[in-house]
Amino acid sequence: MSSVGSPVDMTGTLVRDAGGFALRGPRGVLFHLQLHRVPVDHVEKRVRVVGMLIGDHLIEAEGVAPA
Repeated sequence: MSSVGSPVDMTGTLVRDAGGFALRGPRGVLFHLQLHRVPVDHVEKRVRVVGMLIGDHLIEAEGVAPA
C-alpha cells in the first residue's frame, strides 16, 4: 500500500467492523473506513472505495459505490 496521504481507489467487499465499516481488499487485507455516510445497503457486497490513506490500513472514504 502507499504512504499516508496517498489517494486510494480500491475495490473489495464492504463489511461491518466493531461498530464501523471496513473494506476487505486484495488478499483479504482489511482496511478500516472513516465515512461521512453510512453505506448499509452495500454491506457484504463488492464496492469501490475512493478516498485517502490516513493511517496504517485506515482510509478516509470520500465515496463508496457498487463495483
